[in-house]
Amino acid sequence: MYSQPKKAPRAEFIPAYVAFDKKVLKFDAYFQEYVPLSTEEQYRIRQVNIYYYLEDDSMSVIEPVVENSGIPQGKLIKRQRLAKNDQGDHYHWKDLNRGINITIYGRTFRIVDCDKFTQVFLESQGIELNPPEKMALDPYTELRKQPLRKYVTPTDFDQLKQFLTFDKQVLRFYAIWDDTDSMFGECRTYIIHYYLMDDTVEIREVHERNDGRDPFPLLMSRRRVPKVLVESAKNFPRCVLEISDKEVLEWYTAKDFIVGKPLTILGRTFFIYDCDPFTRQYYKENFGISDLPRIDVSKKEPPPVKQESPIPEDKDRRFVFSYFLATDMISIFEPPVRNSGIIGGKYLGRTKVVKPGSSVENPIYYGPSDFFIGAVIEVFGHRFVILDTDDCVLKYMESNAAQYSPEALLSIQNHVRKQEAPAPESDNQQTVEDPGVQELEALIDTIQRQGKDHPCKDDILKMFQIYDKEASGHVDRETFFKICDSFHLPVDDSLVKELIRMCSRGEDKIDYCTFVRAFSN
Repeated sequence: MYSQPKKAPRAEFIPAYVAFDKKVLKFDAYFQEYVPLSTEEQYRIRQVNIYYYLEDDSMSVIEPVVENSGIPQGKLIKRQRLAKNDQGDHYHWKDLNRGINITIYGRTFRIVDCDKFTQVFLESQGIELNPPEKMALDPYTELRKQPLRKYVTPTDFDQLKQFLTFDKQVLRFYAIWDDTDSMFGECRTYIIHYYLMDDTVEIREVHERNDGRDPFPLLMSRRRVPKVLVESAKNFPRCVLEISDKEVLEWYTAKDFIVGKPLTILGRTFFIYDCDPFTRQYYKENFGISDLPRIDVSKKEPPPVKQESPIPEDKDRRFVFSYFLATDMISIFEPPVRNSGIIGGKYLGRTKVVKPGSSVENPIYYGPSDFFIGAVIEVFGHRFVILDTDDCVLKYMESNAAQYSPEALLSIQNHVRKQEAPAPESDNQQTVEDPGVQELEALIDTIQRQGKDHPCKDDILKMFQIYDKEASGHVDRETFFKICDSFHLPVDDSLVKELIRMCSRGEDKIDYCTFVRAFSN
């Protein structure tokens, strides 16, 4: 009883930053801000949230961000201890309640409510809370929420109804663009989609395998297509700006897309030749058009080309045919002719030539019996007439006479007889039968009688023979006139010009023997 009393144990100390860690009081408030120089609003109401941090008695004011407000929002006052008066006192949670005003840095905030945690905490500390108030609204913000007044008569057309009714309903047309009239133009196939939900048009190009074009899917992306433009909108910069309803009098609609009629879109004329079954049913129900037949636009084979007459330049062309008995191949060589305008040389390499009229499945090639004097050989559309042969062909035909027809053997016999016939003894014998020779002799006699002879006739003949190394009796025209100029022959005389024309052999050769006779005695 008389012993020393025991002291009660000291209560455990818990610091405030531990006891009130992450415990924050939240109050809903607003403040009124004056708006100068504005005809639409005199003031504005700005709603904020006031946070009180119990661990260190600091406060912060944050304004929730409002979209398209045009005002910098967010954190208005960063977290700190806020002064309550000029004596250095700071705000405490005991000073906060609903329905009161607090002034922070010269701005008065009206607290209207708090969250559930704040209400429970204050009531547990013996603070009687005021009833909550209604948050004030900004009058200008509420005015902007009202629908705009329209002073035009509303249309009966409902775009939302159109969207809901025709969603995912598309008219499909098959069309062609025929550009064959222009250089390198061709006929292309396209698919035109018309979307009923918003009256837009899309054009897709149909690609075929190995068509040689880039595989881009769209010729024209989905858009509304103008049909009739305003007169003042012709110079509208459509390449950089979108066309609006102000520049268009009429847009393309579903009634403009009819099978069998052309349609011009963005400068290209499309011909619609077919559509799908859904499109046919839509036109039947909405427009009363029940007959939309498919139009045949397939390419028809052109009529056979009439064979043209022979080219005059090919009349005097000469060729050498070679037939190889071992392989039944034919080669054609054209001897080059000077100043003919045609490059000679190899005309056809070794190849088998099919006879005209034979089928592709069973081709019939030219054989040795097809080649004889007078025969017509058709090589890839070109016809050749055989005029002469060499001795090897004659010997082969004699040893293989059974392979040839009687007409072929008769042509060879006639050719041999002409070669073996004796030549005429003099030119005077030819004048009896050949009128051309008579005319030539008369012209020579006229030149001689007019005194056109030349004392150097033998020298001229020797000079011509010097240049005629093959002793053919002919020289080229350039050499002929060169020699005549050196001997001062009157080649400009009309009679001499006619004599030169009659002595010409082809385009590049002149018979100098006949010419020299006109200047002899």
